[in-house]
Amino acid sequence: MKRLLLLLAVVCAAVLYPAHAPASQSAGDAGGEAINPKEIIFEHLGDGYGWEVPFNHHVRIPLPVIVRDYEGKWHCFSSSRIQHGETYDGFRLGGKESKWHNKIVGMRPATVDGKTVMEEYRPWDISITKNVLAIFISVIIVLWMVLCVARWYAKAGYKAPRRFKGAIEALIVFIYDGVIKPTLGVKAPKFAPYLLTVFFFILVMNLLGLIVIFPGGANLTGNIAVTLVLSLITFLVVNIFGTKHYWKEVFWPDVPWWLKFPIPIMPLIEVFGVFTKPAALTVRLFANMMGGHIIVIVLTLLIFILGAFGAAAAGATTVVSVLFSIFMLLIDVLVSFIQAYVFTMLSTLFISLSQESGHKEHEAAHAAQTVKHETIK
Repeated sequence: MKRLLLLLAVVCAAVLYPAHAPASQSAGDAGGEAINPKEIIFEHLGDGYGWEVPFNHHVRIPLPVIVRDYEGKWHCFSSSRIQHGETYDGFRLGGKESKWHNKIVGMRPATVDGKTVMEEYRPWDISITKNVLAIFISVIIVLWMVLCVARWYAKAGYKAPRRFKGAIEALIVFIYDGVIKPTLGVKAPKFAPYLLTVFFFILVMNLLGLIVIFPGGANLTGNIAVTLVLSLITFLVVNIFGTKHYWKEVFWPDVPWWLKFPIPIMPLIEVFGVFTKPAALTVRLFANMMGGHIIVIVLTLLIFILGAFGAAAAGATTVVSVLFSIFMLLIDVLVSFIQAYVFTMLSTLFISLSQESGHKEHEAAHAAQTVKHETIK
């Protein structure tokens, strides 16, 4: 037990140090300048053109920068050339005074009051940022996990796998038999590949986000752009494969006529509901994962904020903050599984609602199935 607590303390320190290191260093350089919690939190949770190195926040693993300037020329170079305020090939990172803070910007000539001046502009940027690379890494890990199980069954037949492969198979069976099949029924094999992929993809991104050491540390599911794209894919699957009965219930629901004509109250509500479903998926995943990261960072910042009151206050706050941070990290591991499960479950439910065939078709299908069973007997 002691070894486990020691290990958790070391992991917690590794995760939390990069978040508070810049604050302590900048405060020392500025002669006791106050810590800016908001700036530290958003710097830690945001995207970047380099991957932070543990215990040295000023050193980053460089990533490729690919931008297109105002003249249409492409530029490709290492992000190490524009770190620490440096300029390379006319590009640099926007400062605090820039509206594109920490984004790559360039300078171009512009005419103001008849005079030619240089203005800052945002080039077309398709750089491989930390979040982009983290998505590629997550995809590779998911492919490796699934292909490991597939190769096992290709070689060993129906013999049950063990250890890591057995754990992956258990998760697949748990999601398919516990969520997808009971909800979608005979249509489960059609949508299972997408739903299982979403589950493992979100799970891997969540778990990698809890680790600061490369290849972890990117706050992917705490980025609303990532969760929005995942929700839009579910939105497209739901509406592209929706049945006639689904669209009939959207535009002409089975309610009293005066709720549909002359004022289409219920059709407007149903159409609005079509778009609120992906919005709910987006916000639920984003808010839960972002909130967990913010809580851990805030608990760590308390050490430095209250440290100004003396060594006793700093020591007591350190103990409490580290213990609560370890507890929150353990909770975040559980939340990582729960949020992947909830996103998959809700996606499955939304897809099943779009596959409804109407009462008459259900009765006909049930009667045909009954006749078939009776014939077999």
